[in-house]
Amino acid sequence: MKLWKIIGLAGVAGVATAAGVTVIKQRRTWEEVGPDVLRERLHLRLAEGTASGGE
Repeated sequence: MKLWKIIGLAGVAGVATAAGVTVIKQRRTWEEVGPDVLRERLHLRLAEGTASGGE
């Protein structure tokens, strides 16, 4: 019976670790950018889109 408790605790620890890794990865993908940088990026994307025919 003790073995099943250890296996269960290891499973819970694994799930908690996987959830933590997922949260950290999601935080890395979102970076804080100021409005000026965002506006500049959008203007560049718009210029690239119109240069390639809008497709």
